[in-house]
Amino acid sequence: MPEFRGSIAQHYHERTKYDPATIAGKAQSLNWHEQPIPFKDYKVGLAYDLKPYLSEKPDLGEFSDPWRRLSRLFFCSYGLTVKQVMMNGDAVYFRAAPSAGGLYPAEVYLVSRGTPLLPAGLYHYQAQTHSLLHFWDSDVWAALQDACLWHPSLNGTQLAIATTAVFSRSAWRYQDRAYRRICLDAGHLLGNIELACAINDFRPHLIGGFVDEAVNQLMYLDVEQEGAIAIIALADLLELDQNLSTGTTALPSLTQIDFPDIPDGKLLPYFHYATQIQKTPSVPAFSTGLGAPLGTLPSSITPADTIPADTTPTDKYNFPFCLKVSTVSPPLGLGESLSALEKTILKRRSTRAYTGANLTLDELNLLLDFTYQPQHYLDEGLDPSPDYFDLSLIQTFIAISGVDGLDEGCYYYAPTAQELRQIRFKNFRRELHLLCLQQDLGRDAGAVLFHTADLKQAVSRYGDRVYRYLHMDAGHLGQRLNLAAIHLGLGVSGIGGFFDDQVNEVLGIPPDEAVLYITTLGRPRG
Repeated sequence: MPEFRGSIAQHYHERTKYDPATIAGKAQSLNWHEQPIPFKDYKVGLAYDLKPYLSEKPDLGEFSDPWRRLSRLFFCSYGLTVKQVMMNGDAVYFRAAPSAGGLYPAEVYLVSRGTPLLPAGLYHYQAQTHSLLHFWDSDVWAALQDACLWHPSLNGTQLAIATTAVFSRSAWRYQDRAYRRICLDAGHLLGNIELACAINDFRPHLIGGFVDEAVNQLMYLDVEQEGAIAIIALADLLELDQNLSTGTTALPSLTQIDFPDIPDGKLLPYFHYATQIQKTPSVPAFSTGLGAPLGTLPSSITPADTIPADTTPTDKYNFPFCLKVSTVSPPLGLGESLSALEKTILKRRSTRAYTGANLTLDELNLLLDFTYQPQHYLDEGLDPSPDYFDLSLIQTFIAISGVDGLDEGCYYYAPTAQELRQIRFKNFRRELHLLCLQQDLGRDAGAVLFHTADLKQAVSRYGDRVYRYLHMDAGHLGQRLNLAAIHLGLGVSGIGGFFDDQVNEVLGIPPDEAVLYITTLGRPRG
């Protein structure tokens, strides 16, 4: 009888773990001449230049304000913010959203139902020129609705963003483990889109449950190279009829347990395909209440599975007799009309080195408040309940090495109670250096935050597709941490490469919690 390997999501996670005893054998030298170009270039189409609308007071006619809102939305989401010339003369561009290794696997598209600004059809955001390229000019909205199983947020909206992943960009460096980083990077982008929408009077409605093949065909993607990751309906908050409820963000896929032996180098594409939702004629997914057709899900999924009871953050652990520290904090000041937030997004850069100096408890509390307590930011103009796939599956642990007013050790963060609960007393600087693949960022940070999830439980709720949801949600939270830290003048850097099992063992994190993402926080050097 064959050995049970769990679902393909569990198998993928186990197989792509880093371990001190085997990581040397997985390393490979990189051929820098073969590094993929991080831009997709369409040769044919009508370009809409967005650069003129970045100025403070563009005098460009009747529609200058709507264009300005769209221009700022795309620029703050994924625009080029820094150009760095290397010693060999090559230019390296950094974007508003962070990406592992600067590889930028995400691409951003816009689907228009037909507006006074944008005729119906498909558009690609060209980051190099900050423009929208209209590469397909027919009415595709009904096809998008069908592919998204008639999600209610697409009924009244006129625009939608589609984010995709170009797999080879990250796989070139990170091999099969790249899928983790691709989804984290997609989450960073979703975090930026959420906040850039708030700055520009849009409300993004996140859609994770869609028929992958239908969306890929709609976007004319080469599925061997690129695949859709998320759809975001854009409700214009200046149009009253578009201020809609969010609807369900995540739907389950099948859970694949019977799968072949997959050779190294083929695991990533196999796994991505296994996480797709296939359209079948049996079970309705959404009823719009407006007489629109119903979408469908795999026949093994019952209607009760389609909408989880509660997807808000939960306090999963309450360790007996542990030290508890309140994290209640006043909100960050984000400036009039969120001006300070926009500046923070555009100046964000990942920190390369920390001084090792301590943070303060007030600073840590502000970081946690902005990241996990969005309801505190309604008065500042942010969405008090932004869309995630399912935050109830994500847990947060923090290793404290240097925070004034807080004992060294590992803590569980309870977002509902807004408190830290200590689970281990120790200074972990030396261990964190090892766990983070001997990166000094782990050793010199004042605090290192870990996002985790019980993968078995998550798969039981959403099938193998949950692996996307978990990492995109972790990346989304990580981007809010990034921006809060930069706003406070602190250093921050995400880490997607770590010794998976050793994190749990060293820090005392329950073994069922699979580590998804690490964010280091400290005083920046230089």
